[in-house]
Amino acid sequence: MKNILFALALVLSGSLSAEDGYRLWLRYDKVSDGKLLRQYQAYTRYIQMPVPGPSLAAAREELLRGLRGLTAATPASTTTLITGSLLVGTPASLPAIRDLHLNSQLLQAGVDGFLIITTTKEGRSIIAIAANTDLGILYGVFHFLRLLQSQQQINTLSIVSTPAFHIRMLDHWDNLNRTVERGYAGISLWDWHTLPGYIDQRYKDYARANASVGINGAVLNNVNANPLILTPAWLEKTAALADVFRPYGIRVYLSAKFSAPMEIGGLPTADPMDDHVRQWWKDKVNAIYRMIPDFGGFLIKANSEGQPGPQNYGRTHADGANMLADALAPHGGTLIWRAFVYSNETPDDRAKQAFNEFTPLDGKFRDNVWIQVKNGPIDFQPREPFHPLFGAMPRTRLIPEFQLTQEYLGFATHLVFLAPLIKETLNADTYAKGKGSTVAATVLASVLRTPVDSSAIGSPATPSGIAAVANTGNDINWCGHPFAQANWYAFGRLAWDPGLSSAAIAGEWIRATFTNDPVFIASASSMMLASREIAVSYMTPLGLHHIMGYNHHYGPAPWFDSASRADWNPVYYHKADKTGLGFDRTTTGSNALDQYTPLARRQWKDPDTCPDQWLLWFHHVPWDHRMSTKRDLWEELCHKYYTGSDSAHWMLQTWESLKGKIDSQRWDQVRMLLQIQAQEAVWWRDACILYFQTFSGRPLPVGYPQPAHDLAWYKALSFPYAPGIQTK
Repeated sequence: MKNILFALALVLSGSLSAEDGYRLWLRYDKVSDGKLLRQYQAYTRYIQMPVPGPSLAAAREELLRGLRGLTAATPASTTTLITGSLLVGTPASLPAIRDLHLNSQLLQAGVDGFLIITTTKEGRSIIAIAANTDLGILYGVFHFLRLLQSQQQINTLSIVSTPAFHIRMLDHWDNLNRTVERGYAGISLWDWHTLPGYIDQRYKDYARANASVGINGAVLNNVNANPLILTPAWLEKTAALADVFRPYGIRVYLSAKFSAPMEIGGLPTADPMDDHVRQWWKDKVNAIYRMIPDFGGFLIKANSEGQPGPQNYGRTHADGANMLADALAPHGGTLIWRAFVYSNETPDDRAKQAFNEFTPLDGKFRDNVWIQVKNGPIDFQPREPFHPLFGAMPRTRLIPEFQLTQEYLGFATHLVFLAPLIKETLNADTYAKGKGSTVAATVLASVLRTPVDSSAIGSPATPSGIAAVANTGNDINWCGHPFAQANWYAFGRLAWDPGLSSAAIAGEWIRATFTNDPVFIASASSMMLASREIAVSYMTPLGLHHIMGYNHHYGPAPWFDSASRADWNPVYYHKADKTGLGFDRTTTGSNALDQYTPLARRQWKDPDTCPDQWLLWFHHVPWDHRMSTKRDLWEELCHKYYTGSDSAHWMLQTWESLKGKIDSQRWDQVRMLLQIQAQEAVWWRDACILYFQTFSGRPLPVGYPQPAHDLAWYKALSFPYAPGIQTK
């Protein structure tokens, strides 16, 4: 009994530590470097901050919370300039900021941006966090705390930061029954049943986490929308969430079902040209804005995968989008229309369909319409070439869409850091206006440098945006896998500054989430930065794609050919036969390559010069095709699969070497998940190699171990309750 009481006393005193991951990267534990700690304490002994509005109140609360944890001290409030003062405010709200004459830097910061400077005023050393708006102050506070978390020097700060993208949005595929389509971290964050009466602390902490990395929009419900979300009772619930998010600069958006006028409005049609339909949407939008004055707008999935849309009535995507945009426009609302469309009745290559349907409509959309385009032309694959719509619609605002939830990347059991994938897409050259016309550049090309206007904060009429499908759920650590949190973090950081390197983002996140120990940082960073390429190697190397299990997308199933439509079958995408492997998208095949600009397609059109990573995406090549490595295709395919699975084991071994450098709870959780990943990498390797071997007819290269089972064994595996399947 005595020992039990002693152990309990140690836990209560904090001498034993365990972490469940709930705090994400906002841990604010005391700085371990004594010299830096003294520096931080010296510069934050006093604080000048104006009487707050909602966003300033949130900033003040976060700043005090962070400083108490990081410096083990709480700054005293002061109205006079004292050495060690931290000045936080806008020129309009804090005279001490105005007296610093920061006009030129603040002009650079724009609406959402901020500046952080170490300076001397009247002989006194101070730090100023300044912005043009209260929201900019909030972002600046989070950035300042990040500097302290990562143990950076703060005695010579000169930072001006402004976001590249104006709309930085998470899309939640959450259903009203709290299931999450393609969600792998528990049920929905939104407890719709208890809203609006019960406001869970998680809602505020979700908003804090988003604001800390600059995310300013959230689509609350699944793109496969339930029309009930637009009924008064559900809008009241939505308004309660909007009230929580508002101080943190986050606007709520809703996915709306195109047929809502029929399903909840009692109309006989949803034809966008019907006057009654148009009036129904105007009335509905007016009602929403009465409840949520800063409502962001609608996200629409139409005429795709069975969802209704304007084509049901012989209308175009522009007809449907513009009808909804007209209803939103008087309120400054945005209409986001997804370009993820494909039809079973269209026999052409699925990769071509979005381009074919949308490019004829360039310039025909209203100014407040945004076309949301997946990063690649198929569907969030481990690796895809950039979508050909980027650079092909210069008169239309496009939003690139990424997927943080790892639908095709091992769910929440595989460690796959997605910053390299996002940057690979954003940095890809479309050649739309010559060399250097990257995806990011084409999306940002219409950015308007308008005068600072506080009413424009988060305005959906601003000219650039980026979105990602969220990977959150109600698991205690939010994302299932502790390292999956890094993808949420990375998206926000890249939405703010796409010039950041993957290595810099990984380092920031590790320091804030785990430790500043240099050995841990080096090892964990090496795992993170290699992880995406490792996953591609053991899943879909050399341009293979969409060979995952049918419907649930868990594990390999390149043999599957029984779906109700051709382009839901993996065999549709790899086209393996006795002669070779790969999807011919050149002039001798589907000619999807022709949708890219001449300079872009030049890099891919010849199988002898096409980079290996895209070869089987664009070409069907013989098994003895000579690769850039001097191996033939079969040998290279085996090499990739075996190297990928070996590398998954390397990640596990690397992690095991870090025992004792962080809390045992999260270390053990990651260790077990990496064990699963290593086992599943071998499963992927063996199942795919055995299947493709039935076509190549060739033995494994010398030195490679034989699979543990025969192909029939792998084909017989069944996963009827794999997580993340859509629940109606």
